[in-house]
Amino acid sequence: MRAELEMADGDGGAPPVERLLADLRQALDLLGDVESAAFELVPVLVLDDDERLGELTARGLRRRGYQAEAAVSLRSLRPREVVVLDLGMVGALDGAERTALTRARPIVVTGAADPASRQLAAELDASDYLVKPVEMDDLVEAIKRRAGSG
Repeated sequence: MRAELEMADGDGGAPPVERLLADLRQALDLLGDVESAAFELVPVLVLDDDERLGELTARGLRRRGYQAEAAVSLRSLRPREVVVLDLGMVGALDGAERTALTRARPIVVTGAADPASRQLAAELDASDYLVKPVEMDDLVEAIKRRAGSG
């Protein structure tokens, strides 16, 4: 970054802002990965189409020492990140997102206990299947199992 700024200053041109921001984002992501590994933090992404419920779940996990974030759509996953997925979101995912979730082996939480829902969770290679309302202790145990299985 310093070299880019010095080159722009020497040329009298504007610095490449987008490139610098991308470099900064990458550096912060790497720093987060190092921090997670050093402090054995488990990053958790709570995917729920109910924004309020997702944030409440993430907040409960943060109180228990997890690096938890809630979202209503899938983003790029960080290394070792555990995904807690509301099964109702699967229908809104495209093929690439569904593939990413399958690789992540999400913990599925759902209000449905029917065979079709369980089959959908199996197709996602879910590491756990929890029926709502989910007790926070049960979710924490599922996260520990998932984080321990790599």
